[in-house]
Amino acid sequence: MASKVLSASLCGIDAFLVEVEVDVLPGLPSFSTVGLPDTAVKESKERVRSALRSCGFDLPARKITINLAPADRKKEGSSFDLPIAVGLLSFHHIFPSERLNDFIISGELSLDGRVRGIKGALAMAFLAKTIGLKGIILPKENVKEASLVEDIPIYGVESLGELVDFLRKEVEIKPETHSSKEDFEPDYSVDFSEVKGQYYGKRAIEVAVAGGHNLLMVGPPGTGKTMLARRIPTILPPLTFEEMTELTKIYSCAGLINPKYGVIKERPFRSPHHTITEIALVGGGHIPKPGEVSLAHNGVLFLDELPLFEKSTLEALRQPMEDGKITISRAGVSVTFPARFMLVAAMNPCEDSVGLMDGDCSPSQKMRYYSKLTLPLLDRIDIHIEIPKVKFHDMISDREEESSSAIRERICKAREIQLKRFKGKKIFCNSQMGTRELRKFCKLDSKSLDLMEIAMQRYGMSARAFDRILKVARTIADLEGKESVETYHVSEAIQYRILDRGRL
Repeated sequence: MASKVLSASLCGIDAFLVEVEVDVLPGLPSFSTVGLPDTAVKESKERVRSALRSCGFDLPARKITINLAPADRKKEGSSFDLPIAVGLLSFHHIFPSERLNDFIISGELSLDGRVRGIKGALAMAFLAKTIGLKGIILPKENVKEASLVEDIPIYGVESLGELVDFLRKEVEIKPETHSSKEDFEPDYSVDFSEVKGQYYGKRAIEVAVAGGHNLLMVGPPGTGKTMLARRIPTILPPLTFEEMTELTKIYSCAGLINPKYGVIKERPFRSPHHTITEIALVGGGHIPKPGEVSLAHNGVLFLDELPLFEKSTLEALRQPMEDGKITISRAGVSVTFPARFMLVAAMNPCEDSVGLMDGDCSPSQKMRYYSKLTLPLLDRIDIHIEIPKVKFHDMISDREEESSSAIRERICKAREIQLKRFKGKKIFCNSQMGTRELRKFCKLDSKSLDLMEIAMQRYGMSARAFDRILKVARTIADLEGKESVETYHVSEAIQYRILDRGRL
């Protein structure tokens, strides 16, 4: 009778249950794996053979068949090494087979029997809890991330021999306890107090972060655009435990978790190069994997030198910017990845370095440089501002600049106002407001309406740009703790639309 071991495989950032069935029959010695395994799974036979031998066990000289059920779903990765080895030992009654019904087992084996880390351990722990198992057995280095899941014992093993002794009840492995958010305080290496001058840029960034608005900075090289962008995560509100868990789940499935920490405790800052492909940016592949937009979930996606990105790559951002998620469809599978990020972009006024030095770019240079930036994309960027060169007296000033913690305190108060305003809705900040919310929470008086009419007519703004200005004005009012949107709030919001106003 074939032995059965419970394991798991990944589909997107979620895990599904896989039954590893092991059968040993008389016949010519062979080792075959069926059930749509990828190359890494097929190669497990060599790792399993050597690991068993290193632990004092030998494979029988018989026909060995491994079935990964359900057989119609693709399985990938090396995480089936450990359950396959355990299934072979169970078949030969090395330990009671009833013990295997209590756990999901997953791990990669080295040739000497050590257990190596895997991808998606957190998703597998969620699965074990969902189906009501007594625990999950994972490599020791994956225990910290899996312990984010409550009410499920996490057993970490370092070798195949240790696991066999545990299943024999010869040794006891103490399960890892659930980790709380207090165990993971962020530690940023940069701070806004290090930025001299650029007060207009800092103010615009504060408004953008307070309302979750997308931001575009335009200015010549060396003005501090990248320096400002890299400090944005330091003023974002701290991650909630739910956000931290979701973010760790994404990074775990992408294989980007540091085993030392086992959790993503800081808001992500992703800065892909302008040569990035569309698939690498939004996700995809033969077996869909998360892209940069998902790795920036709950954080910042920074695109430096925005006009140098391929036009098709930039256009692919439009859907996740609106929906906060990205759906990848392939033959037989459709996967949705979370992608709720704050887009921060930077660019020069034009591509000609001589023109930049002279401060004068010709219309043809600007047109060529901006050709990849379509109006629908720019309309989805709520705030675009000019970052001028830093003044000399600001650079040498002894003035103490405002710290990130002071800015973050004001932002958190504004975010609390927004959370109360949108309680019971799937809206977390002003940038996510729909038409109904705009009409209810962004009502303008007659003076503000007259100002908006003048701006719309003079600069030829679109209806989407009109909505973006209202959202930004609402955020400015929230930073001041104002109940209603005043005329000067609208005026400041209009100032943050330099591309619409034709200033560059």
